[in-house]
Amino acid sequence: MTLTSGAHIWANGIRQHYLHFAGVGSRVLIVPGIVSPAILWRHVGEWLCRTHNCFVLDVRGRGLSESGAHLDYGFDACADDLVEFVRALKLSPLAIVGHSMGARIAVRAACRSPELFESLILLDPPTSGPGRRPYPISKSRTLKLLRSARRAEDLPAVQTSGAKPWPDDLLRLRSEWLPTCDERAVHVAYDEFHSQDLFSDLARTSMPVSLLAAGLGDVVSDADIADMRRVRTDLRAARLAGVGHQMQAEDFAAFSDALGAMLRNQKLDTDRFAS
Repeated sequence: MTLTSGAHIWANGIRQHYLHFAGVGSRVLIVPGIVSPAILWRHVGEWLCRTHNCFVLDVRGRGLSESGAHLDYGFDACADDLVEFVRALKLSPLAIVGHSMGARIAVRAACRSPELFESLILLDPPTSGPGRRPYPISKSRTLKLLRSARRAEDLPAVQTSGAKPWPDDLLRLRSEWLPTCDERAVHVAYDEFHSQDLFSDLARTSMPVSLLAAGLGDVVSDADIADMRRVRTDLRAARLAGVGHQMQAEDFAAFSDALGAMLRNQKLDTDRFAS
């Protein structure tokens, strides 16, 4: 499978860029994380378009979407981008898959415009917020990664620590595309990780919700999953053993097995995935 197209669209008053991996199945929209341009999910889109019609969005301030000091980088603005993107391309109804910050944006969009989304899959969402523990991946570490890429430092300097090393091709893409990320957007996202409440947003969602948490890194703890289940008793949750926050890069085979099962609404193999 190969990349079908990349394009820009004017939606919510800004230029939004996306990748489209055309397939014959139902529509899926992927919303990446804090410093993850859409191109870093190319391998996921190439796999997913075998069974779905897949879109991957460059969140404002990342990749080829609009960026700059004139933009609001808060979750509300990003959620509005997502809603208007779906409306502009007439993609509804579709499944939305959000990773990390993208999961926080996806939940906000889903509770604002539930009619657009048929299901919601959250990949290791930051659970920090008022009265909760801090997000365990520090802002200084993320900024160091971004600044290293801007200085064109050697690839090991931009390797994210995790359970397993990234494949070389993804490391090269990460090094190439990290400099497109606006540092101002990183500061705002970290502020809102801690000032905005994921759980109140989750309680307002109405479509089926699934959670895939990393086995390492403690972004989503067992206590967090229990709290999520208190506000969404029908939550389908699984933990992917042996991988960290960037699960789609660290162990794509295990990640794709789990995501595929969630998209098909199938029971996960409990020998590999601990509920």
